[in-house]
Amino acid sequence: MAKPILLTVDDDPDVLRAIERDLRTQYGAEYRVISSDSPQGALDLLKGLKVRNDGVALLLADQRMPHLDGVGFLQAARLMFPDAKRTLLTAYADTNAAISAINQANIDYFFMKPWDPPAEHLYPQLDDLLDDWQASYRPAFQGIRVLGTRWSPRCYELRDFLARSHVPYQWIDVEGSANDPETKLLLEALGPDAAELPVVLFPDGAKLLNSAPAEVAQKVGLRTRAETSFYDLAIVGGGPAGLAAAVYGASEGLHTVIVEREAPGGQAGMSSRIENYLGFPSGLSGGDLARRAVTQARRFGVEILAPQTVVNMRTEGSYRIIKLADDSEISCHALMIATGVQWRRLDAPGIDRLQGAGVYYGGGTTEALSCKGEMVYVVGGANSAGQAAMNFSKYAERVVILVRGDSLSSTMSQYLIDQIKETPNIQLWTHASVAEVHGDTHLEEISVLCSDTSKVERVPASSMFIFIGALPRTEWLGDAIERDDRGFILTGPDLMQAGERPRKWTLDRDPFLLETNVPGVFAVGDVRHGSVKRVASGVGEGSVAVQFIHQYLSKV
Repeated sequence: MAKPILLTVDDDPDVLRAIERDLRTQYGAEYRVISSDSPQGALDLLKGLKVRNDGVALLLADQRMPHLDGVGFLQAARLMFPDAKRTLLTAYADTNAAISAINQANIDYFFMKPWDPPAEHLYPQLDDLLDDWQASYRPAFQGIRVLGTRWSPRCYELRDFLARSHVPYQWIDVEGSANDPETKLLLEALGPDAAELPVVLFPDGAKLLNSAPAEVAQKVGLRTRAETSFYDLAIVGGGPAGLAAAVYGASEGLHTVIVEREAPGGQAGMSSRIENYLGFPSGLSGGDLARRAVTQARRFGVEILAPQTVVNMRTEGSYRIIKLADDSEISCHALMIATGVQWRRLDAPGIDRLQGAGVYYGGGTTEALSCKGEMVYVVGGANSAGQAAMNFSKYAERVVILVRGDSLSSTMSQYLIDQIKETPNIQLWTHASVAEVHGDTHLEEISVLCSDTSKVERVPASSMFIFIGALPRTEWLGDAIERDDRGFILTGPDLMQAGERPRKWTLDRDPFLLETNVPGVFAVGDVRHGSVKRVASGVGEGSVAVQFIHQYLSKV
């Protein structure tokens, strides 16, 4: 944790060095001593400290300085750090001004020059002031801070990325906390930069304006570029299937890299609660599962590139080569596709315009606290929708689940159905679909169509989260990999037509169970045709596929 600061200001270099020396001698172990030779320079320093979220314990200024005297400086500094102790250094001739400052300008104390010996004329008084300051001091948050507005899609994207990447941060809603004194002071210290939202502030004083996830990832040390150009195994997708394959592959000696488009964990990482995963009788969040898996993979030496996008692939002899969005390439002997699926888009007027501003696809775990006391709608009837509804019910006044069918029994696990029935502020609307969404800058209302009555009801809504089935993102594969008519990748027996091997198959064996029509390219998890859409099955496929990869590599 950063040490609180003692700031001293004096235009006389000899006096400044002397007071700085004495402060460091007595208080350097607990405080950071900084100095300035001008009041304006000191005010600029304080603006930087406010942006960094540093604590200032003491301001000590000489009274006689050009352009702005000590009292004037302390009054200006008080606006930025109202809790800091304010003291003056004065000559004998300025005693009356110092006494007047204590009475009229809320100065805490004044010291006469010279103050020798400091053990008698400086330290005892400062000890009392600093003890008093410490009694009410609460250390400020020292990590990354994100300033933005709740209804900004760009701000939501950044917060969601940081949360899913397990990067601790503090969210400051500059509209929702507009009346908070500290937020006001911070915005004033930022000046014109405060308009370039989202603003990301780092503990070292750096800031990113109008920032995107990739920029923040680079700054916080997340890897987006590969260390080398060749790997035994390259995995595209960092969900449960890809992470499991990475753990098993790397633990068995394969030089392994994962390329993840957003953040490790995939859709499972966005689940607020998974209660049927083996070995966790009390359940765990998708984020916790992803964090554990990422830690385990890195312990075995897996490189994880995120956020990073693969744009195409090709083969050259025994090498499989993927091209990334930054035009770099990674070659490997074995390639695994574990890109999962993305939520199907809801086709209703207003949806695209309000996406990220009250309309969200997926779990929205970063939005749960913001929904306190509000009306939240969840669209869809699968487990992911049920888990989200249970999470939002802890904060929202009411959660409404909209499903097209007449019940949840055919799409949701029974344990979730039972929990939903027992939660009083969750309602289930059957035969219901979203006909339109309304709002200027953010979601305000939705129109709900009831299919059995053909009536449309317009209801207030602050947030809507959509879970209506999923489709694979496999366009980047072009014509190289065979897929079904929905884009899911065909593997193993699904490639065999009337006992015939796939077209252009080059090996004297049938494709392995999880192998595509290109030897050495495997597909696991939700992106694979015929897969079971469960976290456990994705983990199982990822781990099993590694055994086939070893068999493939033994013949390369």
